[in-house]
Amino acid sequence: MSQPTQETVRAEARAWLEANWDPDLDLKTWRAKLVESGWGMPAWPKEWHGKGLSAALAAVVDKEFRALGAIGVARSGPRMLAAATLLEHGSDFLKEKFLRRILTGEDHWCQLFSEPGSGSDLAGAMTRADFKDGQWIVNGQKVWTTSAHHAQYGFLLARTDWNVPKHQGLSYFIIEMEQPGVLVQPLRQMNGHASFNQVFFTDAVVPTEYLVANLGEGWKVATTTLMHERRAAAEGMASGPQSAKRVGKAYDQERAEFAITMEPYTWYPQRAGRPDLVIERAQATGRNTDPVVRQEIAKLLTLHRAAHWTQRRARAAQQLGRPPGPEGSLGKLVGSHVARASANVHTLINAADAMLTGDDSPMNGIIAEILVSTPAASIAGGTDEIQRNIIAERVLGMPKEPLTGMDRPFKDVPKNTVQPRER
Repeated sequence: MSQPTQETVRAEARAWLEANWDPDLDLKTWRAKLVESGWGMPAWPKEWHGKGLSAALAAVVDKEFRALGAIGVARSGPRMLAAATLLEHGSDFLKEKFLRRILTGEDHWCQLFSEPGSGSDLAGAMTRADFKDGQWIVNGQKVWTTSAHHAQYGFLLARTDWNVPKHQGLSYFIIEMEQPGVLVQPLRQMNGHASFNQVFFTDAVVPTEYLVANLGEGWKVATTTLMHERRAAAEGMASGPQSAKRVGKAYDQERAEFAITMEPYTWYPQRAGRPDLVIERAQATGRNTDPVVRQEIAKLLTLHRAAHWTQRRARAAQQLGRPPGPEGSLGKLVGSHVARASANVHTLINAADAMLTGDDSPMNGIIAEILVSTPAASIAGGTDEIQRNIIAERVLGMPKEPLTGMDRPFKDVPKNTVQPRER
């Protein structure tokens, strides 16, 4: 299908926004109008709240939103991972039920993948879903689940067949979090935050129509979610709401929404190492005259700039309409290197003071928070080792890593955790 010109799209988007955008509207009312118009997600198909435009033309529309200060659809948190996955694999029933509410921001979501015994080995998940009396019954445990404490829905990877190799026995579900069979408990981190949760399922119920794709295709669907997650991680977290410092009812409500959604992520800038602070700190401490420190700062900023251009390549690929690929793993891996290099430089600059917290510590404890947060960059969203495997196999074409137990039923593969009992 032929696409309109940039000039046509720009003019149509601007005309619609000028006729409809009002910052004093209720946020839900505005987003409902926006979803109906298709301008909120113009690259989505027309039948699913979009305009069917290319990613490049969607970027033109985004510029018009920014120019007028108009609020867009809800994008913060894990909700857009759910949306991207449902667009590619979901049934019409699931798209009809969830996509609109994702865009209006009415529902919060969480990702239920990692388990105590299967983090990097995601295909080894042991949370089970058994089909009984016309519905799925879920038992097991998930961990490191951001936003589970306020999510209405989660996208869940669970084992539905123990008699086939591990990748083939997984299925992908949407599960309601607010039910008696779901228990969410926060996990306190060493940096003082409690962004993550452990989630226990005890006879939790999933309707049969909440199965995404076909039975046993959970690995394929989860791979889609992970590719979008790694691309988002490579591009970085949003720095603030679209409505920062603007006046109006819709702006006020968006700021409140953003504060709730992004609260678990407040320490993520420190997780990334804060390379933006090194020059300021070096000047404040006088360490900018030390040739060794200067050299390490130069190395860090060079690596950081290279990572920035990797992010730009990923964003350009997205604007060209390409599906998420290995550039997400490249960006994720280089981000880990930047975080570790930043922690090293902050330590060189601040010396023993880097360990202090409180009012009289460097930057009110921000430097100390960096040091205890950066290890997470090499773990969250897929470890550095997993990213190296992906890059080696999918980018460099190297032989795949030998894997054990791939040719036999998962129930016969040795495991380091107790299998959840069948109920």
